[in-house]
Amino acid sequence: MSQDPLVVFTPSGKRGRFPVGTPVLTAARKLGVDLDSVCGGRGICSKCQVAPSFGEFSKHGLTSREEALSDWNRVEARYDEKRGLKPGRRLGCQAEIRGDVVIDVPPESQVHRQIVRKAASARAIPMDPATRLYYVEVAEPDMHEPSGDLQRLETALRREWGIERLEADLSVMAGLQPTLRKGGWKVTAALYRDHAGGAHKLTALFPGFHEAGLYGLAIDLGSTTIAAHLTDLDTGAVIASSGLMNPQIRFGEDLMSRVSYAMMNPGGDQEMTRAVREAIDRLAVEIAGEAGIDPAHILELTFVCNPVMHHLLLGLDPVELGQAPFALATSESARLTARDLDLGQLRDAARVYVLPCIAGHVGADAAAVALSEEPGKSEDLVLMVDVGTNAEILLGDTSRVLACSSPTGPAFEGAQISSGQRAAPGAIEAIRIDPETKEPRFRVIGCELWSDEPGFLDEVGASGITGICGSGIIEAVAELRIAGLMDPSGLIGSAEQTGSARCVPEGRTHEYLIWDASAEGGPRITVTQGDIRAIQLAKSALYAGARLLMDERGVEKVDRVVLAGAFGAHISPRHAMVLGMIPDVPLDKVTSAGNAAGTGARIALCNIARRAEIERMVREITKVETAIEPRFQEHFVAANAIPHKTDAFPELSRLVTLPQVSFGAGADREGGRRRRRRG
Repeated sequence: MSQDPLVVFTPSGKRGRFPVGTPVLTAARKLGVDLDSVCGGRGICSKCQVAPSFGEFSKHGLTSREEALSDWNRVEARYDEKRGLKPGRRLGCQAEIRGDVVIDVPPESQVHRQIVRKAASARAIPMDPATRLYYVEVAEPDMHEPSGDLQRLETALRREWGIERLEADLSVMAGLQPTLRKGGWKVTAALYRDHAGGAHKLTALFPGFHEAGLYGLAIDLGSTTIAAHLTDLDTGAVIASSGLMNPQIRFGEDLMSRVSYAMMNPGGDQEMTRAVREAIDRLAVEIAGEAGIDPAHILELTFVCNPVMHHLLLGLDPVELGQAPFALATSESARLTARDLDLGQLRDAARVYVLPCIAGHVGADAAAVALSEEPGKSEDLVLMVDVGTNAEILLGDTSRVLACSSPTGPAFEGAQISSGQRAAPGAIEAIRIDPETKEPRFRVIGCELWSDEPGFLDEVGASGITGICGSGIIEAVAELRIAGLMDPSGLIGSAEQTGSARCVPEGRTHEYLIWDASAEGGPRITVTQGDIRAIQLAKSALYAGARLLMDERGVEKVDRVVLAGAFGAHISPRHAMVLGMIPDVPLDKVTSAGNAAGTGARIALCNIARRAEIERMVREITKVETAIEPRFQEHFVAANAIPHKTDAFPELSRLVTLPQVSFGAGADREGGRRRRRRG
């Protein structure tokens, strides 16, 4: 008795014998081969394309001949005529097995196809979103076999896709019957499955075969900015990215000021919740419009945020987070709908997943960084810093991961800086000061030229030179120290002390003049003593948090540093080291991970298995609370010096020689400067 044909799928290597006439798609499903299909084998979606291989395959012990698959049929011919099939490709739902054959499943036909992130450590993200599309043909109503339309849809999904349990919100139920009839009982169902199990949720129903795509939003909800990535849930590609300022800034620039607002103003927490939800709703519509898609096709959202933002997003009172023991209402992940968050521009049933928090001051944004960068898999000791209004810090390797947060404030993002502004065209983003002449040259966002290069002002054009953003102010303060215009304590010297007319009096202190267009009605951009103090406080908090984690691990140095966050991606490692923001390491060991929290949100959006992974990871991370650690204050005070009062920076000293200058109370001052007191 002859055996059934042997079928081998590559690259998985899965194999099995199937009767002659078995469709390739059916064989793939029975073997658990990763072959996509939305239309259920009707030859509509083309996602099940395969590439048969012919010849001798000693590795597999078979010979694959061209007659091993059935001839092209009318469905394939029609599809090729209308849309085109690559040479050698077949539709898995139409091609039938006739003999021994080797069949390759190309990457674009795999359900869990991979996309590569171009980041500090590029790696693949397997695509397995919680929301997927399923095309079905539903039986029409029959008076002799009474059942509801939802039940018949469930029966069709069970029959064609093996989906056993189906649930639908009332908002979806309201449109169920007209959609079924409009589609002639042929519909595409968007189903959401939770990584913890349970029934599939019907989140949307489209008449006929839905080809307009399915999208999700990965949102990094920060204290100062809200960043969103519109992602294709089929391919994982980012279709558009956008952001806006968090409107809660009007209630307070830092987290504790917002907690205070909630404490002091009855209903203040609800006011802040309403403001941020309205902003997210508006952002969703704007980013959909930018990409040219219907917001109704955004069916899933993931959020990462710090604990205070987490509570205000969910409508939870943040007051307990403002006082020890900094108790969260919940540290678990949250599963909601768009309706729960009053996102009225999206479908009510669109699903929302909020990543878990690590501790009262270490939020879902830090969890997202851990998910993205995986410090627990690092062979060397890595320090990861997500630089923002509230810095999230992770220290770890394969043995253990620790986490804390430091209240750096908004100075790193250009707030509380005299000429500060958000990163936008016209903002100074990089600066160099000549140690000999003490003259500055700078570059602004939107222009590749430096200010001392020909054509700079012409290229800057209409935007002009408007202010200085976070990366610019960090470089400016570090450059003042390198050029000998500022001493280790952070004091700017006078024109006489520094030899630069750009050091001009400002009250009882001095400021450094970078750009002056006041004669033409433009801005006068300076670095003031107050600006330096704001940067000192921010960098001291960040460094103290890192040192606290190092103390906990019993180490005096780390092997490498990863700067995360949209802002972290633009920080010059050299200037960050001069400033004393981060511990001393070789500069080639300081890398950027970009917006790692946003990437973590995208990973959770694209792969439900990673949601279960981060929920496990946060339980294993050791939390260190900076607010109640006495050593934090000690480290903070020592870190006020630039780069540091006591910690040696040997790697930095090999690259930069910092002038030994002092402009403090012990130095002679003239004119508008302080004089030494006489006894």
